[in-house]
Amino acid sequence: MTEDRTPAAADNPEGAADGETEQPIKGRKNGLYGEVSDELATSMKSGWADTELRGLQPIAQASYAAARRAKLSARYPGERLVIPAGNLRTRANDTEYSFRAASEYVHLTGDQTEDAVLVAEPVADGHEFSLYLLPRSNRENGEFWLDGNGELWVGRRNSLDEAEQLLGLPCRDVRKAADELKAAAPAPTRIVRRYDAGLEAALTDVLVEEKDDELKEFLSELRLVKDEWEIGQLRAACDSTVNGFTDVVRELGQAVATSERWIEGTFWRRARVEGNDIGYGSICAAGPHATTLHWVRNDGDVRPGELLLLDAGVETHTLYTADVTRTLPINGRFNALQRKIYDAVYDAQEAGIAAVKPGGRFRDFHDASQRVLAERLLAWGLLDASVYDVEKVLELGLQRRWTLHGTGHMLGLDVHDCAQARRESYVDALLEPGMVLTVEPGLYFQQDDLTVPEEYRGIGVRIEDDILVTADGNENLSAGLPRQADEVESWMARLTG
Repeated sequence: MTEDRTPAAADNPEGAADGETEQPIKGRKNGLYGEVSDELATSMKSGWADTELRGLQPIAQASYAAARRAKLSARYPGERLVIPAGNLRTRANDTEYSFRAASEYVHLTGDQTEDAVLVAEPVADGHEFSLYLLPRSNRENGEFWLDGNGELWVGRRNSLDEAEQLLGLPCRDVRKAADELKAAAPAPTRIVRRYDAGLEAALTDVLVEEKDDELKEFLSELRLVKDEWEIGQLRAACDSTVNGFTDVVRELGQAVATSERWIEGTFWRRARVEGNDIGYGSICAAGPHATTLHWVRNDGDVRPGELLLLDAGVETHTLYTADVTRTLPINGRFNALQRKIYDAVYDAQEAGIAAVKPGGRFRDFHDASQRVLAERLLAWGLLDASVYDVEKVLELGLQRRWTLHGTGHMLGLDVHDCAQARRESYVDALLEPGMVLTVEPGLYFQQDDLTVPEEYRGIGVRIEDDILVTADGNENLSAGLPRQADEVESWMARLTG
């Protein structure tokens, strides 16, 4: 990393950048700044080529985003709607986390720009939508190279004219957004909260939190049924994820020689090469770590003879993520007990996937999977069949000591997509074509669980796939990865030679 990006005081219309005095900038640790001469400031104003792009074609999702905005407009006639992208967040001192725009904003615009805001202004026949974005850096006043957000530091961004061509929306300078919104004609106003504290503060006098929460619910429910473009993105995410799992199997030898970190890095490399990033923190859980549902430390040993539970997903350049889990024998072969537990989870997943169909309840695939696992736990003697039958086990939830979690969730821009939707629209709703969800049953026997035989302890198995609801049933978008135990072993043998 180069020196810090703190603005220097030079050639600024106000005499100094925000937060700086008018005195010359002193040398900083790892920095190169001294006093900026008038000659250098003059030199930096000129001699730059015109890089403005003209005649750009709209991005692929522009028409789909417009259709989503139309649904939003129809839902809130006469109200002003403010949907921020969010701001950079500090990781440490003067460095930020990588920016990821709010899903609500991305869904409605296709844009991924920090500090941006989509505004829907009410008019007689609906809404006029505008995007507020940060324009290109001003080279006349030194912003280009002296400001921490200047393009010399962070890279070129689209001009407002370029953004209008790409996104199909009128674009304005986001630095004027708060003032223009406060000066606008009075209208009931809603904002998607917790993304832009400054904008919320500027509009605090006209906002009602309960109404804002309802807007977030609606925007979450708007993503429940994916359009054809979104389904294409999720297919691409799953295809890249298959490639990432393949890479991991090929490099299991290096992981054995190092740690779970090798697995994490191997999958991340594929995610960055073929997509934007990973869609969530990869779970690279070897041995007993597989019994910890969200094991993301990924710092443990990888030992032949044990299982690797890998839960990972590639996020596309357009921010749609896959979410796939496979449990793999590290040495390429399941032992008898591992296979018995794995087969039970596989059968549970098969039952769950079969229950995913239009008109079925969202809960059906969970119930079907849990029934299979409860039957196996009774058959193995881990639950007392002389006291409980399957119905009683399910009624009391006794299987949950070892199944732990729900069997799936919606998937899309967020790995747990549509999470703000109302219960009646999601968990208690019927499935529709275009919904995409995960089916991911598991069994987890903790190392300190004295209710199971010792040989079970420390074994965790989960199998997860991404399932599209179709007009006549479902499609497994992640079917490129084998699931059945024999197929897993054959696949691993081909890859590892």
